Amino acid sequence: MERRPLSGREKDAESAELLEKLRVRLHHDNISVARRAAYNLSWLQEDGLEILKEALYSNTGRVTKTAASYGLRNMRGRMKKLARECLREGLEHQSRNVRDACDRAIGLLGRKKHKLSAPRKSGRRPKFRIQDAPSGNVRRPRVRNTYR
Repeated sequence: MERRPLSGREKDAESAELLEKLRVRLHHDNISVARRAAYNLSWLQEDGLEILKEALYSNTGRVTKTAASYGLRNMRGRMKKLARECLREGLEHQSRNVRDACDRAIGLLGRKKHKLSAPRKSGRRPKFRIQDAPSGNVRRPRVRNTYR
């Protein structure tokens, strides 16, 4: 991986170093590390969008492309529309890995959030049956021992 030229938006050497560190982690073989880096890049507006687009459209592995699409899907703020447009453009890309990653990300974007107030109904009966407790003044008949 060659070094990325600075865009001028980086404020100082620390932010440039952080971007380079996240960029390297995005190309990691472990999907958890790559997705975490993509999520962190999704908070970094223009620079994060640029790095995620580069990772999605470059000649990298499926893990990197999946993580980059995850980062684009989670993009926040004013870059959200641009990230979704980037995912839509990926549907017409020549690489199958890019198309699959973008298709999956767009499919997940379209899902509705689960409502917490609506309980899920299942066909199974509950494990325990809820009953009313008998009142305290009712006495049970005593069983007499017949073996005296």
